[in-house]
Amino acid sequence: MKALVKYAYEDGALEVRELPEPVAGPGTVLVRVHTVGVCGSDIHMWHDSQSKSSKGVLPVTLGHESAGVIAAIGDGVGGWSVGDRVVCETAASICGVCALCRSGRYNLCPWREGYGLKRDGAMAEYLVAEPRVLHRIPDGVPFERAAMTEPFAVAYNAVVERASVVPGDLVVVQGAGAIGLCALQVAIVRGAGTTVVLGTGIDGKRLAKATEMGADRVVDITREDPLEVVAGLHDGLGADLVVEATGVSAALEQSMQLVRPGGAIAKVGWGPQPLGFTLDPLVKKAVTLYGCYSHTWSTWENVLRLFASGRLHPELALGGTYDIDDWEEAFSAMQRGDHVKSVLRTPFGASSPETGVTA
Repeated sequence: MKALVKYAYEDGALEVRELPEPVAGPGTVLVRVHTVGVCGSDIHMWHDSQSKSSKGVLPVTLGHESAGVIAAIGDGVGGWSVGDRVVCETAASICGVCALCRSGRYNLCPWREGYGLKRDGAMAEYLVAEPRVLHRIPDGVPFERAAMTEPFAVAYNAVVERASVVPGDLVVVQGAGAIGLCALQVAIVRGAGTTVVLGTGIDGKRLAKATEMGADRVVDITREDPLEVVAGLHDGLGADLVVEATGVSAALEQSMQLVRPGGAIAKVGWGPQPLGFTLDPLVKKAVTLYGCYSHTWSTWENVLRLFASGRLHPELALGGTYDIDDWEEAFSAMQRGDHVKSVLRTPFGASSPETGVTA
């Protein structure tokens, strides 16, 4: 089977390889991948610019935003059938017995192994999965949109489960990439009174997309001072919530300036840079800083329901669909800022673009 493999800790050490097809062992299923989303972390892996904590095993097949169908079922698995349309959570393996797993916070399990990092991921024709990570794709949600479940789940965790938006809030999103614009949509659904999205010069097309998604204000921070913009909104005291979705250290410093006293910052972005500035504003303003990581079963179910109901619109973030052999252009298009999100199709996806979808 074809698989996109990172094979060395070097810039550019990524290629499509022919690998043996995996099999469904006891307690697992084999998913035939149809569509898989490209994450910013995949681009970092391509350039070997990922954080130290994002280094796993090599060689490894990338990809953790999958949508496909069940191709085979291993012994001991019930409740699923060959042909079921599914998406897979990213926690390929957890210990299942630590206090975090037992309390439902398995996304934080210290022994968690993620797809595309420590387990072979979904940028391949087949993926092995435990049934606990499977979710049925609702009728009417095509594979391309279903493959967007994971980034929306990240945003949902940040904006609903961690730093909850209150209806009427002023919400500022730093970063016009996929997670930032997913967070924008979730904040709007949650009832934010005013939403502002910040980007840079490379984000022209993505800031326009943010406006299309419903942002009340977009700011190119190389042209306008975001502090002045935010100071002119609501009561002038700052944002109730700042979503830091860039991973750039300077953005956290800016978020502490943008947030109002008693407000909150949801830090979603990853980045290897050191801080180099004081965190005293968090203390002086009594700001709550939330680390936001991954998601759990209920997060995915809620996002899929919002897709099915039309309250979230993954299609607005989708900029291009590419064959897996054209992965480099898919990655580059996101890196250039041409669009928010690229997805890859396997040969199965290319031959059956909407299998099993009802209108």
